[in-house]
Amino acid sequence: MSERILKLHIPRRANESLSESLSASERAVMIEAATSQMEGLFHILRIDHRDDHNTRDTPQRVARMLVEETLAGRFSPPPQVTTFDNAQGFEGMIVTGPLEVRSTCAHHLMPIIGEAYIGILPSASGRIVGLSKYDRVVDHFSRRLQIQEELTQQIGQHLMDLTAPRGLAVRISATHLCKTHRGVRATHQSRMVTFCYLGEFSNDPMLRREFTSECSPAAQ
Repeated sequence: MSERILKLHIPRRANESLSESLSASERAVMIEAATSQMEGLFHILRIDHRDDHNTRDTPQRVARMLVEETLAGRFSPPPQVTTFDNAQGFEGMIVTGPLEVRSTCAHHLMPIIGEAYIGILPSASGRIVGLSKYDRVVDHFSRRLQIQEELTQQIGQHLMDLTAPRGLAVRISATHLCKTHRGVRATHQSRMVTFCYLGEFSNDPMLRREFTSECSPAAQ
């Protein structure tokens, strides 16, 4: 077994990327191993995954879903971000959203569903990000086991590091199915809202108010 394959077994924090992206063959190895473990879980739970037509292939389906979809952001590099010259030296605020958030709670492995808004104060001498790339960055960091507070920070810091704007803000509002489908079984209207403010946003209340006003449904 190659050294690269052995590295698959080195644990890392749930919402961290692996030190190196996985190749297609390494993902296949992970799916095969995860399928075996999922079959063991089904056996413990007394669920027939061999003869029941409903669950016959479920362990492999779940393993493939986890590796190639739910947790894909851990195993692949961040999306390449297209940038453009800030030719006219634009320094006004840019707000984009709502951007779909589909993530998974690290505590109970239940979905987190919501939306994100991102605010940017570009630098006159800097660059502008291609608009669709914000969606891709949000999706990338959402595809791993998360808590919403850290997801908000990861998105903000990644974009800040990539583009070095004067300031950057992220707002996420989401429903957590670990609260609505278990435990207290809260209403589906119950949401959690988190903010991340970097650069000039972090010390200018007026900028923060302007950003949050653009996140309101009334502003749409």
